[in-house]
Amino acid sequence: MDDQLIELCGRHRLTESLLGAGLEVAFPACDRGIDLIAYADIDLRLERFIAAPIQMKAASEACFSIDKKYSKFHDMLIAYVWKVSEPARTQIYVLTQQEAVDIATEMKYTGTESWIGKGVYVVTRPGRGLVERLRPYEVSREKWQQKILRRVGGVEL
Repeated sequence: MDDQLIELCGRHRLTESLLGAGLEVAFPACDRGIDLIAYADIDLRLERFIAAPIQMKAASEACFSIDKKYSKFHDMLIAYVWKVSEPARTQIYVLTQQEAVDIATEMKYTGTESWIGKGVYVVTRPGRGLVERLRPYEVSREKWQQKILRRVGGVEL
């Protein structure tokens, strides 16, 4: 599967997950680092419109990456969408930029030449330790609502 198809499948899987959680999705007209925006507009708990930018990292298998350039986006979420070509096996993990960097630090990735010199680190074959560390961030309806409504909007769930 080529990179464009992986990206397209990832976007569809991510959109499906967000819509299933009762959230809405918008796509920026220009790519400046935000792949999509998840938002809540009709919810009795809301006092205002709530939105969060999402950077998607789609992969045909599993891939974890961090990049310093995403630190400039306020409330940016990083969505890792794995196994996009197999809908029944697709896994989605959603982290804040800081949570991703914290995990990378625990795994000692931020001590590498790649991270120190270029501000980027990529793991194309995550081991059991990394996968276990990511497990609490695997999405569900509740996880999406926690990340978008509670964290960004301050809504009590």
